[in-house]
Amino acid sequence: MPRFGARAGDYLRRTNKALWILTLVISAYALLMIRTIPTPEGRTYSYFTIQLLAVCAGLLGAFLLTFLDYRTLGNFWYFVAAFCLLLIVLTFVNGVTVEGSGGVNARAWINLPGGLTFQPAELAKIGFLITFGVHLQALEERELLDRPLHVVLLLVHAGVPVLLTHAQGDDGAAIIFLCMFLFMAFGAGVKLRYFLILFAAIVAAVPILWNFVLKDYQKERILIFRHPEQDPLDAGLQQLAGRMSIGSGQLTGRGLFTSPRVNSSAVPVQQSDFIFSAVGEQLGFLGCAAVLLLLALLMFTCLHIGRRSPDMLGRSICFGYFGLLFAQTLFNLGMCLNLLPVLGITLPFFSAGGSSSACLYLGVGLVQSVSIHRTGRRETHLFLSSAPL
Repeated sequence: MPRFGARAGDYLRRTNKALWILTLVISAYALLMIRTIPTPEGRTYSYFTIQLLAVCAGLLGAFLLTFLDYRTLGNFWYFVAAFCLLLIVLTFVNGVTVEGSGGVNARAWINLPGGLTFQPAELAKIGFLITFGVHLQALEERELLDRPLHVVLLLVHAGVPVLLTHAQGDDGAAIIFLCMFLFMAFGAGVKLRYFLILFAAIVAAVPILWNFVLKDYQKERILIFRHPEQDPLDAGLQQLAGRMSIGSGQLTGRGLFTSPRVNSSAVPVQQSDFIFSAVGEQLGFLGCAAVLLLLALLMFTCLHIGRRSPDMLGRSICFGYFGLLFAQTLFNLGMCLNLLPVLGITLPFFSAGGSSSACLYLGVGLVQSVSIHRTGRRETHLFLSSAPL
């Protein structure tokens, strides 16, 4: 027993307590908000039940990950890449569409026993933190980060999950992968000129994307988002209703469980993509500010841990996870506040969705592993990777 106590004390001493506290507070707040969302009749499980199971599974997975040295996980990047690739490819064979998903015909989920579904792209985001971090560390060790050919290989590495998720019809996930790539590459020290070249290439490709890549419903979302009142019963309904709900909450909100628009499900997909509208109506500006403050503190805690990491892999994991949280928060709020088109991107931790929530906690576990194992660095065997995920 004294030995166990010593180990527990050592774990508590080395772990980043602020990261755990913020994660638990955010989890409790998110579960409370999802509990207020009415579940339609006919569903096997309520939104709250699914979310509670996801939170419990995610926290357990995160806790177990903290006992694994992130460098050891990096040594097995090829297993991580192969597993994530296999799951995504499986959606092209047996993929299903989930009602209310970001893409109208996105086959980005696979069925699980008990009537549940799982979205492999969410797990692939966590796998990408490892494999792309290994790739960056290998280039740093060989002093190749500034070589054009290897920068192109980094882009190819990131391009595989971007293209695969686009092929699924899940362009929201594709955008997040691209953002993670940008944050991790920038944090690793890739020269600014390469980002400018990439930006110029994307701008030049806009006509091609518009005419040959984007589907009609995606074009409609882009054209309508600035003036949703032009089509208030169809394409503009979700953003118009969401904006109305947020505004109706004013400073302190209309009350938990008693807000009429939430109770009547006036905002489509309010439990997921538009959970921020439910927060705004029920808890007002103060409740929305609390969401943003908690997520901002979590993000900057990840950055702080990354800056203290002794190696590129640890820094890349933390910067990538920061990029994941930042991009999803930015795009989700842009959707809800009518500043961006509807992209099918969830608000981290708060939006209902078992796959997204559970996998986000695995990211917390990886960042915590970087914090715990930043001392006592062991020799690792990292190979120059062009792994796809």
